[in-house]
Amino acid sequence: MSLTRHDVENIAMLARLAINEAELPVYVDSLSKILNFVEQLNQAETDNVEPMAHPLADQVQRMRADEVLEQDHHEKYQRNAARVEAGLYLVPKVIE
Repeated sequence: MSLTRHDVENIAMLARLAINEAELPVYVDSLSKILNFVEQLNQAETDNVEPMAHPLADQVQRMRADEVLEQDHHEKYQRNAARVEAGLYLVPKVIE
């Protein structure tokens, strides 16, 4: 599928992109190439391909240890608050 200059101008307007006259031919060419590649991918035979539940089915991902690296400072921060109750900041009601 080949895009026209008008198509790219419409896409740019919808995406709120400012494309100047010098860039427009480059965008027309690049976007057309992308769409042509997607068309090639759509032609691939996938009828007999079983979907994967996970791309790393037979592999193990290394996980880092789940460690707490920071201390809880909420009491220190709440000392500066005007009003605190049960560990919560109390603020004036703004909606009646």
